[in-house]
Parts: sequence; structure tokens; C-alpha cells
Amino acid sequence: MTQGWTVTKRSAGLLMFRRRGEILEVFLVHPGGPLWAKKDLGAWSIPKGEYSNAEDALATAWREFEEETGTRAKGKLIPLADIKQRSGKLVKVWAFEGDCDPSKLHSNTFTMEWPKKSGMMLEFPEIDRGAWFPIEVARTKLLVGQIGFLDQLASKLGMRKTS
Repeated sequence: MTQGWTVTKRSAGLLMFRRRGEILEVFLVHPGGPLWAKKDLGAWSIPKGEYSNAEDALATAWREFEEETGTRAKGKLIPLADIKQRSGKLVKVWAFEGDCDPSKLHSNTFTMEWPKKSGMMLEFPEIDRGAWFPIEVARTKLLVGQIGFLDQLASKLGMRKTS
């Protein structure tokens, strides 16, 4: 008898941060397309993407950051512990100190049928905007399953958790 098995989906990404005096800010991205257009709180994400067994997680993180932001990440990486999402997806993230201008964000695109059942295929940016948020605000903007990365970053930088 053959036993079935499931493949765990995995994503890897980079969390860019900067310091403004005593304030720690993180750079988050908002998903593009009509399904996310009116969502804000709990809708933002760390730039990341899925990878297969044949791909290297860190290489995926570098690639996805550039594809989703149009910015090449550079700097010393701070590894953060993996977080398993409610869906079962395993997310790997590295943090790095950097800076970018959100107004210059340029994302890759995807195609989907819109409106649903219309037969019309439209192209949308994978990421429609990016922004810097103080870490306390980022906790409200970020998808719930990714908030643990903010806590880890603050801890690794010797900052106290505020929420």
C-alpha cells in the first residue's frame, strides 16, 4: 500500500530595516491586484516568494526582493528563525539594514482573469506599493503570520518589544 505525503510549501524573503534615531523602521510591501486593493491592516508583507526543493532559500530571498521592489538588496544578513504559517507554509527570512525610496518601487507582474468569470485577462503588479513603518505600526500592517519576524528582529537588535 502506498502512503500519501504532502509537500510543504516554503517561502523565503528579506526584511529590510533602518534606524531613525531610537526608532526602528521596516520596509513592507503591499500585494497588488484587485483582491488586495482595499485591504490595509493585516495585508502587508515582507518581500518574499515560494521556492522548490531544487532551489536555494537564500538565493530565492535575494531574487524575490529584487523582483518585488526593483531594488537590489545588499548588506550583512541577520538570519531569523523560520516561522510556520497556519496554512502549513514554512517561511524563512533574513533581515538586513538598508534604505530605499518607496516611490521608486518597481514590481514584476502577474496575469489573472478580472473581473471573475469575465473571460478578460488583465495584468497587475505583484506588489503595488512599499512603505517604511515604525516597528509598532508594522505590527498592525503586516500579515499576522509574519509578525514574529518583527519580534525576532527587535530582539536581535537589542530593542525591547513594545506590543
